[in-house]
Amino acid sequence: MDSRKSELNVTVTIMRLVWKSLDKMRYFRKRSTIPFLGVLITCLLFFNLYMEDGYMMEAGKRPLRETSMHPSNTERYVHTFRDLTNFSGTINVTYRYLAGTPLPRKKYLTIGLSSVKRKRGNYLMETIKSIFDQSSYDELKEIVVVVHLADFDLAWCENLVQDISRKFAHHIIAGHLLVIHAPEEYYPSLDGLKRNYNDPEDRVRFRSKQNVDYAFLLNFCTNLSDFYMMLEDDVRCSRNFLTSLKKVVTSREGSYWVMLEFSKLGYIGKLYHSRDLPRLAHFLLMFYQEMPCDWLLIHFRDLLAQKDVIRFKPSLFQHMGYYSSYKGAENKLKDDDFEEDSIDIPDNPPASLHTNIHVFENYDATKAYSSVDEYFWGKHPSTGDFFVIILHEPTQISKIKIVTGTDDRQNDILHHGALEVGEKLVGTKRGRQCSTYITLGEFKYGNIEVQDVDHKIAFDIECVRIVATASQKEWLIIRTISLWTAQPPSQWYTEGPYRLD
Repeated sequence: MDSRKSELNVTVTIMRLVWKSLDKMRYFRKRSTIPFLGVLITCLLFFNLYMEDGYMMEAGKRPLRETSMHPSNTERYVHTFRDLTNFSGTINVTYRYLAGTPLPRKKYLTIGLSSVKRKRGNYLMETIKSIFDQSSYDELKEIVVVVHLADFDLAWCENLVQDISRKFAHHIIAGHLLVIHAPEEYYPSLDGLKRNYNDPEDRVRFRSKQNVDYAFLLNFCTNLSDFYMMLEDDVRCSRNFLTSLKKVVTSREGSYWVMLEFSKLGYIGKLYHSRDLPRLAHFLLMFYQEMPCDWLLIHFRDLLAQKDVIRFKPSLFQHMGYYSSYKGAENKLKDDDFEEDSIDIPDNPPASLHTNIHVFENYDATKAYSSVDEYFWGKHPSTGDFFVIILHEPTQISKIKIVTGTDDRQNDILHHGALEVGEKLVGTKRGRQCSTYITLGEFKYGNIEVQDVDHKIAFDIECVRIVATASQKEWLIIRTISLWTAQPPSQWYTEGPYRLD
C-alpha cells in the first residue's frame, strides 16, 4: 500500500511538472512548435517509462536478460531508476576481447564501429582499411578503433575476427585496433517490443537491438580517449580526417557543444566528448525500443542544451554500402558534401571577432569564422567600417582566404575593401586592438586569397582585419573567413615498417 502511495505521489509530481512547463510555454506555441513538442515528448517518455509495469528492476549487477514469471516486457532493464539517472557511471557488462587490449595511455580519439552479419554484402574490412589508409603515421598515434561485433552468431564473430587479425595484425599489436563482443545474456528482451511508428515487428527488433549494440559500444569506450567518433561499418574516410577534425575542435574551444557532425547521414561522423559517453549509453539503453538511434541522438543533444545542429563541411565520411544491414535492402544514400581529399581545411585558430557594422538579426560576427554552414550578415557598410579577428595567441599564418556574398545574394559582397594583418595588441576603450597594421591586398569581386603570408610578413600575426574602403548601398555577407597556420608536413603511415599492402 505504501509503495502504491509513493508511486502515486511521484506520478502526481511528474504531471504537475509537465503541466507547469506547458503553462509557461502556452504563449510560445505558435512560434516554437518544435521545441514545444520536444519537451512534451520527453516528459511523456519519462512518464511512460516510469509507469510501465516492471520497468524498474532492482537488479543493479544482474545480467539484463533474466527469467521471470511476468511477461517478457518486465525483463527490459537491469538498473534501478536511481542507477539510470546516475549517468556518470558505466553499465555493468563483461565484454569479450576478441582481438587486442586497451593501452594504458589515453588517446585523442576513439572511433567506434558496431557490426552485425548482413544478408548481402559486408563492408567492415573496407571501412577499417579506409580509416588506417587515410591516416598519417602521426595521426594513428592518437587514434584507437573499437569494433563491436554485435551479432549473436558466435561462429560468424570468430570467423570475422580471424580475418581482421590477419589483415590488421600490425594495428592490433600497436594498440590501434580492438575487437570486442558483448554477450547476449546482457541484452534486454527483444520480444514483445512496442510497435511505434507502425513499423513491422522485425524492424522494431532490429532497431531496438541496434540501440543496445551502440549503448554497449559507447559504454566500453568511455575512458579510452578525449573524444569519441561514431561511425557505421560501411564508410569511406577522407584523407587526413583526424587533422581536419582537430582543427574544428580547436576552433570551437571555449564554446559549448555536445555533438559535432562531420556527415549528414545517419550515425556517421558524430563526434562527442568522451565524458558524455556514460550518459549517452544509459540514454540509448533506457529508450532502446522507443525509436531509431539517430532520432535518439537528436533528443540527447537537445536535452543537453545544444539547440542547433553543428555540422562541418565538407563532410569527412561517406556511406559506401549498397545493401543495408536490415534484411539486405538496397541503401543508396550518399553524402553530396563529402570530399575524399579534404586536405586543404583551414585551421582557424581560437580568436575573438568584432565589427562596427550593424549586424542583421542573429547573423553575428562569429558565424563568418565558424566551420559550419553559417555567415555574417550586416547592413550597408560605410568607408572605414571594419571587421576584425583578434587571435588569442600570436600565430604564423600561411594563407588567408575570405569569401563574401552567397549564391542567392550575389550583390551582398564587399565591393571595395582591403585585407590587413596586425601586431602589438593594446587595450582601448573598444577593447583590445592591434596598434599597427600592414595591408596584404584588395578585395576583387568580393573575395580575396593571399598565399605565403608567413613569407611576406616578418611578425607573428595577432589581428586580421577587413576594412571597407568605400561606402555601399548593398548589405554585406561575409560567408567564410579561413586561416591556415604554418605547420610542418606530416609523415604518411604507408612509409616505413608499417607499410600497408
